[in-house]
Amino acid sequence: MYVAIEGPIGAGKTSLAQRLSRSLDARLLLEKPEANPFLPRFYRDPARVALPTQLTFLMQRAGQAEELQQGDLFSHNWVADFTFDKDRLFAELTLSRVDFELYSRVFERLAMDVPAPDCIIHLQAPLSTLLQRIEKRGRGYEAGIDPEYLARLADAYGRWFITARAARLIEVDTGSLDLLGDDAHYQLLLDALAGDAPRQRLPAMSLV
Repeated sequence: MYVAIEGPIGAGKTSLAQRLSRSLDARLLLEKPEANPFLPRFYRDPARVALPTQLTFLMQRAGQAEELQQGDLFSHNWVADFTFDKDRLFAELTLSRVDFELYSRVFERLAMDVPAPDCIIHLQAPLSTLLQRIEKRGRGYEAGIDPEYLARLADAYGRWFITARAARLIEVDTGSLDLLGDDAHYQLLLDALAGDAPRQRLPAMSLV
């Protein structure tokens, strides 16, 4: 099984991926935003460095997709805290029309051989919760993130998942379900993964 966890900045993707990889005895594939030298400048002045920021992320994710394929996708479980396809979602939000056309040509070339996840877990949370989590984790380059940009990103995710490339989709409201601190809530996710429903939304409050 290849499971990818998605959602806007602050949704809790990486922490959940780490826990889920232990539960599934899976190999872990994590984004490395700190390895993108343009990211701090992007949050301060997105118009100036949007294209190099996106192309750097795109090349990074292409390399990780290669790692996924070389790591024997069919012999191990894999858990990733990103999908390759979502990179285009960010590009649509940040790039000018001309830059996006250039980016799209590179994206299409790199995306041809990238495997689609068997299941995507879409983490959602209210904007206020996302901002609180971003502030709490204290990453310096995220300090200047624009709440309006974050709101647009969360909305874009919701629209993108209508046509996302995956056999199954599980949506989780992490504002109500604590997948890291409450074992009973986390078990709801494990049960959903063990099922076969193509699209499923975990109840906002399944437990008292």
